Amino acid sequence: MAENPCHGRAAPRLAAAISLFAGSFGFSEWALAKAAGAADSPALLGIPVDFILFALTLLGVALFHAHTLWVALTGLAVIAGYKILFTGFKHGAGASGFVAHMGHEWVILTNLLCLLLGFALLSKHFEDSKVPAVLPKYLPDDWKGAFVLLVMVFVLSAFLDNIAAALIGGAMAHTVFRGKVHIGYLAAVVAASNAGGSGSVVGDTTTTMMWISGVSPISVLHAYVAAAVALVLCGIPAALQQHRYSPIMKDEPVGTHIDRARVGIVVFILVTAIVANVYVNVLHGDIADRFPFIGVAVVLAILVSVPLRKPAWGVLPEATKGTIFLLSLVTCASMMPVEKLPPASWQSAMTLGFVSAVFDNIPLTALALKQGGFDWGMLAYTVGFGGSMIWFGSSAGVAISNMYPEAKNAGRWLVYGWHVTLAYVVGFFVLLAAMGWQPTPKRGDVPPAPQAPINAPATPAR
Repeated sequence: MAENPCHGRAAPRLAAAISLFAGSFGFSEWALAKAAGAADSPALLGIPVDFILFALTLLGVALFHAHTLWVALTGLAVIAGYKILFTGFKHGAGASGFVAHMGHEWVILTNLLCLLLGFALLSKHFEDSKVPAVLPKYLPDDWKGAFVLLVMVFVLSAFLDNIAAALIGGAMAHTVFRGKVHIGYLAAVVAASNAGGSGSVVGDTTTTMMWISGVSPISVLHAYVAAAVALVLCGIPAALQQHRYSPIMKDEPVGTHIDRARVGIVVFILVTAIVANVYVNVLHGDIADRFPFIGVAVVLAILVSVPLRKPAWGVLPEATKGTIFLLSLVTCASMMPVEKLPPASWQSAMTLGFVSAVFDNIPLTALALKQGGFDWGMLAYTVGFGGSMIWFGSSAGVAISNMYPEAKNAGRWLVYGWHVTLAYVVGFFVLLAAMGWQPTPKRGDVPPAPQAPINAPATPAR
């Protein structure tokens, strides 16, 4: 979910209230468990308090959109404090255990920091290249033009961040539909951007997380089986909605010239990221957890290209706020006792898609990566496209709603964007029927122990 921080007195007060509530809740559960002599992590109705605190953080993010940064940072502080004081970490107890935990997580967090900020600059390079400005002239004049625009967003998102693809689509829609864009069509723009990014490790933050965690790009590619079906099922009804609401206007840009240098910079940065990932994760997997090679490579590629075209450094302050928000949630997820989660299955992957519609998909992906055992292509589709069902369920949805404030109505989004939910379900079962459940290991996973034959004779007692 994209960050939309709100400064002022309300945010600190909100953070303090959530902190007090979550902290007192965690302490009471810990005290009850101690009184009962429990040896395991404190739990309520069988749910570890760690997960309850995390759920409260995500609930705060879902309810208080204007204060998401404060909520995420408060949740991180409460969870870290709870772990330090009461339960400890996998790598030790107390403050030293937290330091050891962060020492184990710093590479993936730094990679994410560099990639998210780097892709923000990359997206602006692409926008300034004027390529999006010339795309509308290739659109048909009837409802099919609205559908082709969605296909363009889908394709753009495959190699460009889904937020940028959604914003480009929203900007083009504002032009070709004379500023009158139907909410159902806005939902489809978000769905198209999330669908297009689901099968590409450079198309969505969640798939990028999988990539730098050691998931092969091939392992997420089959998400496009479901994504393509979903694009058609939601795209055609949305295009018809838009055509009835405000038909497309055929305007060819006048005097627009593509900046080929910026296009070359975009290609150079993407190729650098791909080459660095292949070098680290495929050829030298033993060094992947020692240094954030991929993120640093992207930063260096951006700096090398500065003499050719100056990046839009002005986008970094806002991008940094959103990045801190996301990294806070990822860090919270890294501290969860994932061994207590239900085993990975296609049912749990599908459920995560519906959860992603109301909770941020970044921490959900982080939890799944820590747990392991998933079909990563199926998971990429569910947590990506699933977030399109409500406007605040994905970063692309939040970005579009900032451009079109009338979309910030969950009820209208669900009613007019009914085709997104239908497309999600049908696309999922098409993927399951066509490809089945294909869990694949990622770098660092421990292979399962060999199982004894079922009919092996029992060892005779002595």
